[in-house]
Amino acid sequence: MRRWFSGFSVILLVCLAGRLRAADTAPTAIDPPVPPLLLDALTKLSQDFDHWAYTETRTANDTEGKTKGETIIRFDPSKPYAEQLTPLKIDGKTPTDKQLKDYQKRGERRGERLAKDEAAGQAPGSNATRLRINGENAPVDLPHATIASETETSVTFLVPLLRDEKTSLPVEKFELLARVNKERRAFENVSLRLRDSFRMKLIVKIQSGDASIDFTVADPKFAPVPSDFRGGGAFSVMFIKFSGRFDVKRTDFQRVKPYSEKFGVKIGPLKALDF
Repeated sequence: MRRWFSGFSVILLVCLAGRLRAADTAPTAIDPPVPPLLLDALTKLSQDFDHWAYTETRTANDTEGKTKGETIIRFDPSKPYAEQLTPLKIDGKTPTDKQLKDYQKRGERRGERLAKDEAAGQAPGSNATRLRINGENAPVDLPHATIASETETSVTFLVPLLRDEKTSLPVEKFELLARVNKERRAFENVSLRLRDSFRMKLIVKIQSGDASIDFTVADPKFAPVPSDFRGGGAFSVMFIKFSGRFDVKRTDFQRVKPYSEKFGVKIGPLKALDF
């Protein structure tokens, strides 16, 4: 449960950034166009990818409401991939040698995924931003985003998901919302909610789910960064019910130069990201 919905939260954020690397290439004309305020927020998010080191603290409640010990990880994208993820605590305990090596391998795999995403981003016909959930994915229909609500300081966009031949997700059962600050033209919150239950692989029924990301200003010179992830849900397998909640906080932000850029290489547009 913890893995399903925590990955769900991180992925929804990076998939929103999707194909937007405005610093590297001119934007492709889209008809209808992406709402300008949303486009600006997405561009800033994409430009900032891998420019922040931070400490991430994760907690989760299981089916019975029991909380596991904190897992604390220092992430630094300026270091070689094998050194980018450094666990300080795992479930409240000092990491073992085996766990340290596991995180080294995760960092190496992360570098491999970035290289693959870069190659995929250069492939013809790969311009659709996609949202990936538990191995399934669906196109995000940014041009048809509509205003769900508005205040003096922010606008909340309802962003539709599309169904195509590559996905079996019931996209009509998901609600994707993005709140953008008018003055900063940057994200304040991105959230994804399951409107109704559905089945996966016949025996698994997803009954409820939600994931939300808040943004904070780490440095006034730059756009707000994703800092608080939370969510959870409930599902059943063969009539046995499971549920849980997770909370992820990022602190101690430090602006850095991505490892790949030290060699004059800029990672291309990303499809998805999960640690």
